[in-house]
Amino acid sequence: MMPAPMPQPSVRDELAREVERIGLRARRMAPGELAGALSSVRRTASANGIQPAITVIHAIDAALSRGERGPLVHGWLDVLRDAVACPTNDVRTCETFAAICSVRLDG
Repeated sequence: MMPAPMPQPSVRDELAREVERIGLRARRMAPGELAGALSSVRRTASANGIQPAITVIHAIDAALSRGERGPLVHGWLDVLRDAVACPTNDVRTCETFAAICSVRLDG
C-alpha cells in the first residue's frame, strides 16, 4: 500500500474535535448511534488518507459488535484521538495501532 498524501492539519483538527464530541456523548449513545457517528469519522479519514484512524475505527466497530460499552469504549476513543493525530500513514503505523487495539481488547 502506498502512503496517502498527508491531509491538511485542519482536517486532523476537525476529526479530533469530532472524536471529542463523540466521546462527550458516547455514554448516552446507543451502539448503532455510536457506530453511525464513527462512520462519519471513517469517511473523512478515508477521504484524507488517515489510515491509522481507519484501523482503530474497525477495532471499535468490532468491540461494539461484541457488546462492549461504557468506559472501555472511552478507552478506544482515546486511541482513536491518537490515531487521528498521528502524522504517519504507512502500513507499519497501522499495524502498531492494530496492536494497541489488540492489547486494549485483551486487557
